[in-house]
Amino acid sequence: MKIPEKFVCVFIILLVSKILLSSAIYQDQNDSQKFHQIKVKTPGELRNLLNYSKGKFPIVCGHRGGAKLNYPENCINTFKNTIKFSYSVLECDPRYTKDSAIVLHHDPTLQRTTTGKGRVIDYTLSELKQLRLKDTKGNITEYQIPTLDEALEWAKGKAILLLDQKDVSVATRVKKAEEHNAVANVIITIYNFEDARLCYKLNKEMMMQVFIPDMTKALEFEKTGVPWKNVLASVGHKVPTDTILYKYVHQKGAICTAASMETVDRKFLSGQVKDFNLLKDDYSLFLSAGVEMIQTDLPSDLGPLLYGMNPDHSKKKGILKYQKY
Repeated sequence: MKIPEKFVCVFIILLVSKILLSSAIYQDQNDSQKFHQIKVKTPGELRNLLNYSKGKFPIVCGHRGGAKLNYPENCINTFKNTIKFSYSVLECDPRYTKDSAIVLHHDPTLQRTTTGKGRVIDYTLSELKQLRLKDTKGNITEYQIPTLDEALEWAKGKAILLLDQKDVSVATRVKKAEEHNAVANVIITIYNFEDARLCYKLNKEMMMQVFIPDMTKALEFEKTGVPWKNVLASVGHKVPTDTILYKYVHQKGAICTAASMETVDRKFLSGQVKDFNLLKDDYSLFLSAGVEMIQTDLPSDLGPLLYGMNPDHSKKKGILKYQKY
């Protein structure tokens, strides 16, 4: 049976309209996937971003990348989700596998955050890639354990990774950053001054977070010969009170970092405080004391709160970009 020509025309019009509508919807969705990117190109730009200046734009650091429901810790997809909501340094935890690959995984054992059991070091990379990550509620996700190599490649040109130590040496972390041409996208966590000297010796451009909790340690660090311009001074895991220390660090040109995971974050995560915005004054205590970077389990929430309190980041507009990849 021959189909009338007018029905063919109507069908074609409807089909084209559907295709155009689908394309528009896809385009809208694609346009909406913008990210708060920290677009440093050189180690010098990273230093300029992180060194101290009066009226410093506050920096959020997502502990283990900012895990939450449906987004596991130490997962590249979680990193992506975090920077959808906020500019954030992304802290992560490198560990060795049985075959000497390096993956991102906090615990020495697998059961809390993956579908596996036993120690990370007892599995090859291929075996670990068969597992799936769990979110903060223990739900199994589609995501795999990432390698440090994958994370470094992802971060280049868009994000800053804070590499904790776990069982991976300073030398290896520095070497990995160099291999991927990602020195501008990495901060190395340092736990003792001997390692700080080694880090600087290996690469004089490398930024490092060094634990300097009091004036005694600050004066001791001064004798290492490591320039303060290469340093973020980590002052502890509570609302800071030692203003003399922070003023000293600032005079040296470095910023202070502190962690809120064990204090203010707990109030919200435990349900003690239901409305996150009610914690504004608690977090502002960090800033008023002299802390410029807050490491938190809640970067997606804290970032918008802090930047609402400090909306002027125009001086960093060439580095801080809210856009698609």
